[in-house]
Parts: sequence; structure tokens; C-alpha cells
Amino acid sequence: MKKTIHKNYYSLKTQLQDVINNFTSSGTLIGDGDRNKIKIYKIGNDTINIKSFKVPNFINKVVYRFFRKSKAQRSYEYANILTEKKIGTPQPIAYFENTTLFGLQESYYVCKHLNYDLTYRELVTDPDYPDHENILRQFTKFTWQLHEKGVYFKDHSPGNTLIVKNGDAYDFFLVDLNRMSFFELDLEARMRNFSRLTPKKEMIKTMSAEYAKLSNNDFENIYEKMWFYTNQFQEKYHRKKRFKQKYLGKK
Repeated sequence: MKKTIHKNYYSLKTQLQDVINNFTSSGTLIGDGDRNKIKIYKIGNDTINIKSFKVPNFINKVVYRFFRKSKAQRSYEYANILTEKKIGTPQPIAYFENTTLFGLQESYYVCKHLNYDLTYRELVTDPDYPDHENILRQFTKFTWQLHEKGVYFKDHSPGNTLIVKNGDAYDFFLVDLNRMSFFELDLEARMRNFSRLTPKKEMIKTMSAEYAKLSNNDFENIYEKMWFYTNQFQEKYHRKKRFKQKYLGKK
């Protein structure tokens, strides 16, 4: 089995390998595990989080074995890049891959477990969430900082930012990291990066106002672009959903 372990956690090599070997029958499952499975383990003084990615289809087995980095490897490498850039994400520990001559089989990403207070999703579902506007503005600043550091998080969506209350401030941590790009973002890319977060116009207005202030831009220009990309994504999302319901019988 291929593995890469962070130098700060190399002393846990044996324990980590044992946990991976017994992943199916051990650990505490988070969520329903319908697609990827995430489990929590206690190793020494550390609580760790292991994500087991769904075994890819035949074509992707070959792709991830010979032509492209696996989701586990990308998650680990991107987490290290974020850490170097001082962007919040749970501490990366390791990744493991089980491969054969025919391609990638199981793969795992390991990081420290993070206890958090909420995700961005709560801001969408509960407009009366305590300190809602302040959290939303601080989240917008966090996203602006991502952009300033050349990070384009392709899965910047409601469940992928964990939020920890820190006195009167909030700390933000990105998860589900396997889809990222690193480049100098123009305004269009920055605004497109907000498209998956919320369909709610008032939230878009608040984020637009904060982003305009941080980037020394005109509010109307920022709002127009952010709302345009949000609507574009929503139309695509609902069109795809209707197709699945009609032709595949999926809800």
C-alpha cells in the first residue's frame, strides 16, 4: 500500500497503518457514509479523522493509477499548501492508496479531527442564527483572503467551511479539498467562486458589500457579478435535478 505521512506524525506510522487495515470494522462513522465514508479514531493524544473515498469506476481506476493524482493525494497535498499559506484547514496527517496492476482501489485521507460550532450551511438555512451578519461578513473576508493568496476552491459550498467561534471573532477551516486550483484570480473568477454558496439575495448583498469594501471595488459591480454567477449555478443545478427526477427516478 502506498502511503505518505507528514513528518510531524511519522511516529504514528504503525498505528495509522493498523487503523487503515481495519477501517471497515472500526472507528466512529460521521454521517450516512452513502458515498465516501468519514470515521473518527483516537490515537494516543490525537483524535483523527479518516476519509475513505468511494472506489472509482473501471476507467477512473486506471486514470488515478497512472495519469492523475487520487482524491486522497490531492486532499493531502492541497491541505499542506493551505497550511503553508496560513489558510485554515484541519491539520493534514497522511494519505494511503491501495493499488493493483489494474488501477486504484481504496484510498484514504487522514487529518486531525476538528470540533466546530457551525458550517456556512447554518447561515443559509437559519437567517436568525445568532450573529448571522457578522459571521457572514467575516466569512467573506476569509474568502477574499483565499483569493488574494491565489486559491480557487472549486467546492466552495455550504458544507465545506467549518466555523469555530473564537471570542468575538470566528475562524474558518476548509474541508473536502480535492478540487482546487492555484493562480492569480481576476474579478470574474473571484465572483464565480461565490456561486455555490447561497441562492438568497440578501446574503449575496451582504457578501457583495463586504467584498467591495475589502477589494476597493464598486458595490453595484460586485453585486451584479456575484448575483449573475449565483443564478447561473442555480439554473444549472435545478436543470440537472429535474433531469435526474424525470429520466433516472432520483430525488
